Amino acid sequence: MESHGSGLRRVLLLAFCISGIWSAYIYQGVLQETLSTKRFGLDGKRFEHLAFLNLAQSVVCLIWSFMMIMIWSDGGKGGAPWWSYWGAGITNTIGPAMGIEALKYISYPAQVLAKSSKMIPVMLMGALVYGIKYTVPEYICSLLVAGGVSLFALSKTSSKIISKLAHPNAPLGYGLCFLNLAFDGFTNATQDSITARYPKTNAWNMMMGMNLWGTIYNLVFMFGWPGATGYDAIQFCQNHPEAAWDIFLYCLCGAVGQNFIFLTISKFGSLSNTTITTTRKFVSIVVSSLLSGNPLSEKQWTSVVMVFSGLSYQIYLKWKRVQRMQKKRRST
Repeated sequence: MESHGSGLRRVLLLAFCISGIWSAYIYQGVLQETLSTKRFGLDGKRFEHLAFLNLAQSVVCLIWSFMMIMIWSDGGKGGAPWWSYWGAGITNTIGPAMGIEALKYISYPAQVLAKSSKMIPVMLMGALVYGIKYTVPEYICSLLVAGGVSLFALSKTSSKIISKLAHPNAPLGYGLCFLNLAFDGFTNATQDSITARYPKTNAWNMMMGMNLWGTIYNLVFMFGWPGATGYDAIQFCQNHPEAAWDIFLYCLCGAVGQNFIFLTISKFGSLSNTTITTTRKFVSIVVSSLLSGNPLSEKQWTSVVMVFSGLSYQIYLKWKRVQRMQKKRRST
């Protein structure tokens, strides 16, 4: 009876994590799309300073992580020193900025699909630079994702979607997304290196260190010289309070979403988190199509299904690998 109650609690906790990640990041996606396409106020101006979102997100997450460390992590003692994050902070500042800037040139569903193809540059680098050999199923996964993204990019975008974009330019938009993925790859590798060197580093230490440097770099970029774009962003928010409120909610969603991701990884493992976040991306595209009036053609929906079929197959392969490793441990 006790094990049944424990199992039920785990199911309820998993459902809580899923609902938290989905609601936070799907709503953040809606806000991101709104900020990149909406015309604010009577003057009908767009919020052109999308890089400002990275600064605002870094500040909110820095404050949030500091609070969590003070409350839950014994002041963060024993973790990696703050200066060790400076390198990862650079790529973590540039990469997401490129991803957000891409929304000026391509639609939100296109951006989500392009950023879902992270496995492609990872496998290319692994095979060409490090000589890693991948299995046939892994190549099938990457081909499905690459084919889906390519098909979506080559499909004709509706005039309604194009009219919402600030500066329609598909090659530039997709190029920024793939540069974002490349910088993310370096960031992840550096974070793994920091964790290996400082084993007592927890998620909150990592979050605070990354966002501390992100705040510093973004402040320099946005306000480092007279006439920098940060001053225009502040002026825009003062003239359009509705945009300022959307930016605050966008940042809050990011901080709350990271909480649920850390909780999911600690309680259910990274594979469960990958499954939840992957399905969330698919739902984000559906929500964008329905709420924002961004109709996708049959060919584009086919490409969406191809991408997420590849990602789902990748998750299944990871699950099978975990099962085999667990069997080996039990037999030894």
